[in-house]
Amino acid sequence: MSAMRPKQENLIVVLDIGSAWTRVLAADVNENVPRYRGHGEVESAGMRKGLIAELGAAAKCVRAANEKAERVARANIDECVVGVGGPHIRGLNTSGGFQLARGMREITREDVRTAVDRARAIERPADREILHLLPREFILDDQRGIFDPVGMVGAKLEVELHIATCSGSALQSTVTCANRAGIEVSEAVLESLAAAECTLSGDERELGVCLLDIGMHSSDLVVFFEGAVVFTASVPIGGAHFTNDLAIGLHLPVAQAEELKRQYGNAVVTAVPQLAEVEITNGDGARATLLLRTIAEILEPRARELMHYVRESLRYGEVYDALGAGCVLTGGGSLLPGMLDVTESQLRVPARAGLPVRLPHMPEELNHPAWAVSIGMVLYAHRTRMKRATEDHSLRARLRDLFAASY
Repeated sequence: MSAMRPKQENLIVVLDIGSAWTRVLAADVNENVPRYRGHGEVESAGMRKGLIAELGAAAKCVRAANEKAERVARANIDECVVGVGGPHIRGLNTSGGFQLARGMREITREDVRTAVDRARAIERPADREILHLLPREFILDDQRGIFDPVGMVGAKLEVELHIATCSGSALQSTVTCANRAGIEVSEAVLESLAAAECTLSGDERELGVCLLDIGMHSSDLVVFFEGAVVFTASVPIGGAHFTNDLAIGLHLPVAQAEELKRQYGNAVVTAVPQLAEVEITNGDGARATLLLRTIAEILEPRARELMHYVRESLRYGEVYDALGAGCVLTGGGSLLPGMLDVTESQLRVPARAGLPVRLPHMPEELNHPAWAVSIGMVLYAHRTRMKRATEDHSLRARLRDLFAASY
């Protein structure tokens, strides 16, 4: 590392180790606004079904992506926020609370922590790691729908809580991978939550919306209702399943099947002209003519199966009827033409594509659903950093007032 690249305190760096791509994105914060600073992207290695299978190969990719980001950002990167997603994600709703001592009094931040601690004190398997504790609502003396009770007066405080968990070993593998590449991990963020951060509007979160992040081997979903997270899950189908179906159905190498999917794929057979065709080279080297509808006939059943899984997952979480604003698709797998139509017909709600918001100075190539998780992680990390700073400041102010009052 050269001396001309000092570490910078206002830098936010995020790491997304995906099945297809490993991405590092750096942003600096000026006037409370995160701005694009640099990024690096390399093809992933050492991954199997969305999980790290070979630490050495995966760490090499992280190091390569990070070095690219360092060159563009002109800064040393030795700390990051990592994304966590995949089929091991589980969410559950719980509640807890307590009666305040000495009757009616003002609710403090410490009281909120106590209520959350009571709600989180549930038995869970030894290998489950808590990623996020997300309050759905607070209840003060039976008054529901309170978002932040600090400063209010009451005698009994309760909280409805959503807990997002992941496999402890999967999380540890991600952290170890980053460490081997010379980067410390400061925080882990649920990838679907990050993607929601930069694709959903406030109105959608209030009315009820499902954000579906379609990755390579799985699709992660998060549901918001009345502004809060009420459900998180993962379904075991992603873009690679569509590609493999084509490779098997057409007897083609996987790389060629992926290219066909990208160029000519559609998840709705009737959207493809009946006689449209393309010339391809078979696995044995012979030239052949292929009807484009044949490609769609292979892809449509898989798209319907994905949305069937999503629908059943939403029903299991008892949130299927809470999608007043519909479903938002993001991630690289969401780009297949016809996916929005299949979503609307299977879920019976409106669907739209989820493009990430643009960071200032961000290059055009990042204005893509595949970058939603990385951009969302930057925004999430910035928001949590600001929240902590505000809480620290208010705590210092209260302590100052306390000491002033004692003299």
